[in-house]
Amino acid sequence: MSMEAAADASSGASASGSSFYAAMRILPRAQREAMFQIYTFCREVDDIADSDDPRPQRRAALAQWRRDIDALCEGNPPQRLASYLPSVRAFGLQRDDFLAVIDGMEMDVQGDIRAPDAATLDLYCDRVASAVGRLSVRVFGLPEQDGKLLAHHLGRALQLTNILRDIDEDAGIGRLYLPREALDAAGIAGDDPQAVARDPNLPKACAPLLAQARAHFIESDAIMRRHPRRVVRAPRIMSKYYHAILDRLVERGFAPPRAPVRLSTAAKLMILARYAVI
Repeated sequence: MSMEAAADASSGASASGSSFYAAMRILPRAQREAMFQIYTFCREVDDIADSDDPRPQRRAALAQWRRDIDALCEGNPPQRLASYLPSVRAFGLQRDDFLAVIDGMEMDVQGDIRAPDAATLDLYCDRVASAVGRLSVRVFGLPEQDGKLLAHHLGRALQLTNILRDIDEDAGIGRLYLPREALDAAGIAGDDPQAVARDPNLPKACAPLLAQARAHFIESDAIMRRHPRRVVRAPRIMSKYYHAILDRLVERGFAPPRAPVRLSTAAKLMILARYAVI
C-alpha cells in the first residue's frame, strides 16, 4: 500500500477485500472513517514488519511512524496522517495504543518469532491485537472499563485464531508463534517452523491455544451482551467471523497436511445479515 493511500483511509479502499470492511461499513460515517483509518495505520506498519527489506530499514520505517504518531497526537500531523486528526480528537484515540501496535510490529522485526514463551506471546497478542481493540472500542462508544475488557478478550481471541489458522503461512516466512510450553507438553523439540508444522504431534501443541481462544470468545460475548446492540454490532460481527473460522479449524483438524481455512463470502453474508441490523 502506498503512503498516499494512508493519507485518506475514509473510503475504506485499503480494507475493501477484508472481513473488517464488511463489519465496519455498517457504522455511521464518522465512526466508519475512524475505523478505516485505524485499519490503514495497522496495515501500513504490518506491511513494514512483513516486508523483505533489511531489518535496519524496517526499524527505521517504524521509528518514523512513532514520530508521526507523536506529531499527530500533539495536533501537528504529517501530511499522511492529516485526515486522522478529527478522529483522534472526536474519539479520544490514545497515543499509547497506536505506539503499542508499533511495539508489536517491532517484535517481528527484531527477529523472526519462534516458539516464544507464553508470557511473550501474550504480550505480542496485546500489542498487535488488543491495542487495536483499545483504539476501536473508543470509536464504538463503549464505556471505559468494559471497552478495555472487550479489547483484551476479543483481541486475544482473534489473534490466537489467526495464529492457529496461519501455522503453515507463518512457517513459510520463518515464524512460529506456538508457545514453547505448548510444544514441550506435546513432545515437540526444537523451534524450526517448518519442522514443527510437519510434526504429527502438532495437534497437541495447538490444543492449549484453541482452549484459550474459546475462553476469550466466551468472555468477550458476555461483555457485549451487557451493551446495546447498536454499540457492539461491529465487534460482534468480527467475533462471529473469527469464531466461525475457529470452528472450521477444529473440523479440519491440525494434523499435517492441512488445507487452508477461509470463511466464504456466503458465510460472511449470513453473519452480516444476522448481526448488522439494530
